[in-house]
Amino acid sequence: MDRDEELLRGRVYGQDHDDPRPGPRPGRVYAELVGGPLDGLLLDVTDRAPGALGAGVALETELGRYGADGRSLYDPRPGDALRFDWSGDTP
Repeated sequence: MDRDEELLRGRVYGQDHDDPRPGPRPGRVYAELVGGPLDGLLLDVTDRAPGALGAGVALETELGRYGADGRSLYDPRPGDALRFDWSGDTP
């Protein structure tokens, strides 16, 4: 694992990288992002309606194929709603 991967692992998507508490918070529910540029990050799904997770998410990231204007697409893994697999990038 390189340094960039190590810095991302166990962090919550959307939290500032220099947040003194970048990890998960008690009482919240997280899905793990698997594969792609956000591999290892946790996505807070606490306030999402159960049906809303089935459609997947498009997450802003400058780490994907399209740079600062792009999004990475993640879909819930069949049979494991707390793991979202990368399915590609979009502008």
